[in-house]
Amino acid sequence: MLDCLFVGFGGFVGTVLRYLFGLLPVKTTHGFPLTTLGINVLGAFAIGLIAAAAAKNNALSPRMVLMLKVGVCGGFTTFSTFAYETASLINGGSGTLAAAYIALSVSLSILAVCAAQLVAS
Repeated sequence: MLDCLFVGFGGFVGTVLRYLFGLLPVKTTHGFPLTTLGINVLGAFAIGLIAAAAAKNNALSPRMVLMLKVGVCGGFTTFSTFAYETASLINGGSGTLAAAYIALSVSLSILAVCAAQLVAS
């Protein structure tokens, strides 16, 4: 039950951070969801950094790692918004932008995890 509380608190923190980042006045002329892309890449970098630090440092509490990875990162990043924005681009006739968004989201997020692991090592 204590693990659930840690995850819940981390989720609260991550969700509030995601909301605040979403308020940043980042607009594109074509409607490209740059803010969500940035949030997801930053979240991928964060989870990569946390995982690498946890693997390297046994002094980190497993509950703290759980709170940060599942709670904060899970609350901060958002696959559902990514899916909705992709569908909106497709439904709006912007298939090319949707494809670019998918490619950038996946590739940049994976690169962010790898970069974080390099930074942490």
